Amino acid sequence: MKKSDFDFALPPELIAQAPLAERSASRLLLLDVPAQSMADRHFRELPEFLRPGDLLVFNDTRVLPARLYGRKETGGAVEILIERVTGAHEAIVQLGVSKKPKTGGRIELADGSHAVVLGREEAFFRLRFESPEPLERLLSRLGEMPLPPYIERHANASDMERYQTVFAREPGAVAAPTAGLHFDEPMLDALRARGVDSGYVTLHVGAGTFQPMRAEEVQDHVMHREWLNVGAELVERIRRTRAGGGRVIAVGTTVVRALESATVDGRLHPFAGETQIFIFPGYRFSSIDGLITNFHLPQSTLLMLVSALAGREFILDAYRHAVAQRYRFFSYGDAMLILPHGCV
Repeated sequence: MKKSDFDFALPPELIAQAPLAERSASRLLLLDVPAQSMADRHFRELPEFLRPGDLLVFNDTRVLPARLYGRKETGGAVEILIERVTGAHEAIVQLGVSKKPKTGGRIELADGSHAVVLGREEAFFRLRFESPEPLERLLSRLGEMPLPPYIERHANASDMERYQTVFAREPGAVAAPTAGLHFDEPMLDALRARGVDSGYVTLHVGAGTFQPMRAEEVQDHVMHREWLNVGAELVERIRRTRAGGGRVIAVGTTVVRALESATVDGRLHPFAGETQIFIFPGYRFSSIDGLITNFHLPQSTLLMLVSALAGREFILDAYRHAVAQRYRFFSYGDAMLILPHGCV
């Protein structure tokens, strides 16, 4: 397979630049994979498509205000985007700068503190922040919410709330698990009233999720690293759900990657650590029975993941349908519910 096999035409005006006034006001494209059928619905209708005893698994990562601005010793402007926090004062970052700094170079931040370049890791840099306070606290003072590159505006005050799920609690992500952005408290209440259970993984989404694939052959691509935690309580909850005939529905591709990374020989186990799992057509899923997800970029690894779950041609047909019906795409866009075993 080639990455060009996962291309589709997307009018730029369909890329959502801001969230809707209400989280659950988005549209929902329902995909019944065995029937090869799709239906245009609204996200508020989600409880209708779930059964008592089903389990929704959310990603409870919390997005850090991970974009910083500074200047090199020569005076050149630098944009710092945290990729992964690796210690109380260190991080792997992307640098937006005209000339890349050398090891030992210093970047002055807005408060007069400095970050020192420790070295490079391929396209990324390792920085040490010379501040007495932990990096997370420094980011809360100086950082800006790291909106994705396809959102063509600076983050504003409302993004501090809306580019964050209502259940976010474990800080460490630099990109939102966007399928979770559609859920508000009334929706969560409606799901509980329906008898739908919930559980949580943590996967700290890195900025590498937005990096384009450089390899033309899909199998030659190397995924970026992300840290995750799948706890023993969730593993037991999933076991009980399956034993009772319920379905496990992942809320977002990050949840899929976390659960599949914690699966060995078809069995889910507690796991905390890094993953580079790359899921593309031909992959056999073990941990989920459905997926709620947003619409993804052309030729992206996430489009390949959903194609592995529902079939490449069916997914591309669904994307063409979504374009024709003027769905909103990407992080602040609309959602789809993929049921690989059907709606019944």
